[in-house]
Amino acid sequence: MSKSKFRTTELSNPKFEMDGLRFITVKTNNLKGRGDICVFVPEGDHKDLPIVTLLHGVYGSAWIWCMMGGAHVTANRLIKEGKIKPVILAMPSDGLWGDGSAYNDHHGYSFEKWIAEDVPQAVRENIPQTSKASPLFISGLSMGGFGALRIGAKYSAQYDGVSGHSSITEIQQMELFVEEKLDNYAQDKREDEDVLTAVLQHKATLPPFRFDCGNTDELITFNRVLHQQLNENNIEHVYEEFEGGHQWEYWYEHLEDTLLFFDKIEKQSISS
Repeated sequence: MSKSKFRTTELSNPKFEMDGLRFITVKTNNLKGRGDICVFVPEGDHKDLPIVTLLHGVYGSAWIWCMMGGAHVTANRLIKEGKIKPVILAMPSDGLWGDGSAYNDHHGYSFEKWIAEDVPQAVRENIPQTSKASPLFISGLSMGGFGALRIGAKYSAQYDGVSGHSSITEIQQMELFVEEKLDNYAQDKREDEDVLTAVLQHKATLPPFRFDCGNTDELITFNRVLHQQLNENNIEHVYEEFEGGHQWEYWYEHLEDTLLFFDKIEKQSISS
């Protein structure tokens, strides 16, 4: 096996794992320390499985997509029902800065590179059902939706599909959720603060792109504006609204839409 990118790696013992969940902790310069990733690995003898990175919102960590959102339960059900092909879920922490890192760079940390570079690498190094041939997808909720939509656009060369749920669309909206001052999140480039700018900067290579929001969510107006702006700029995308608010019941229900969207992209890629 080739030399690891990470100085140290801890991988959970299969003897104690349950429900297909594994845990990885790696030390990375991007975080100036350790980062955690919860990984769902489906049953069976697989190789080159797609890797779906799921980003959490404020206050959360690597465990929350599973233990609050049942992401692994949804993925496993869809696989067993034959609605999607087997897929890996990679659910990292955001770096655990303040109430939320916003998945961009500040205070000497690169929370963006942790997600875009370290997480896929850590999964490929430790999960044998994946490889460099594994397609990459990215999604998230709220702050994680902001991270997924922005990073997915910015790193469009590596992601095959992007999705967001109840997404923050511009860094100013972080003040709705965190106690840290907005100055902490200021960036030199507008594309690192705003989903629309990131999309327009990388529109030539933008992968299939979708997002949704609940019709009683405090972020619904921002999502509607982003949808309108993308239309005005002739950016192909999927936008959907559903019943619900900014809550785990909504995200539990609509993660299925993201996984079906990614599976359709993968099947089209194989057939073309």
